[in-house]
Amino acid sequence: MRLAVIGVGLIGGSWAKALREQSQVSEVLGIDRSEEHLDQALALGIIDRVIDYSQLAEADLVFVSIPVDQLVLELPKILDHVGPSTLVIDAGSTKRAICDSVAQHPKRAHFLAAHPIAGTEFSGPKAALADLYQGKLAIVCEIEKTAIDLQERAMKAFSALGMRVRYMGAKEHDVHVAYVSHLSHISAFMLGKTVMEKEKDDRTIFDLAGSGFASTVRLAKSSPEMWAPIFVQNKEPLLETLEAFIEHLTAFKGLIEEEAVEALTEEMKHINSIEKILNPLPLKP
Repeated sequence: MRLAVIGVGLIGGSWAKALREQSQVSEVLGIDRSEEHLDQALALGIIDRVIDYSQLAEADLVFVSIPVDQLVLELPKILDHVGPSTLVIDAGSTKRAICDSVAQHPKRAHFLAAHPIAGTEFSGPKAALADLYQGKLAIVCEIEKTAIDLQERAMKAFSALGMRVRYMGAKEHDVHVAYVSHLSHISAFMLGKTVMEKEKDDRTIFDLAGSGFASTVRLAKSSPEMWAPIFVQNKEPLLETLEAFIEHLTAFKGLIEEEAVEALTEEMKHINSIEKILNPLPLKP
């Protein structure tokens, strides 16, 4: 299978490395706005050669990992150039606007809307990992709009990557990720900002920051160029999510002001139950 990767950074580069490691691809073609990224991807052996849209018909599978504001503009152009048996998979963290952008495209059946939930706080080809997707979840939206034979190709790729697949509607997807993904990134960015503004001494931050702070603020090192468009594109569910978050913060602040130790304790005990969701007991045989 010949693979084309549009956006050869962490997500696209890891996709290429993993499929190559699993002997699923014969050649990897690369497209990126950054000449530096293309040079790095070539030097690292992530891609074999650089192409442009006019050559996309050579690919059996096109994986698109670019910021979501660019994606809604570029995806119709990408579909314009694909061959009669080419599959296009995107990796956008939002889905409704992306699906809407190609809803009436004559080659809509060549597109599979996906969100592989994987990543790190790092970016660029040098951050690509062959095992990034292993054991992770891929959310697939509007599967019924993708040609059956191309669905099978997508499932083969997800399986080779070691991913689980879950299906849901595009709007449903955007609501869920606003809570469990997008809010986490906003919280990390704002925690980092608050600490940097209130604690002016960099050395003190470095010395006193324990593992709890480091793990909580880790996402604040994520790419702003990628996340700003995500926040704006998923504005409606994200604003609703933020309102709920702010209400809970305000209520918690009130309990501290009142020195309500018992109420604070009970509130945190209730929240501790999330451990059972994140680390459920294994099912009995």
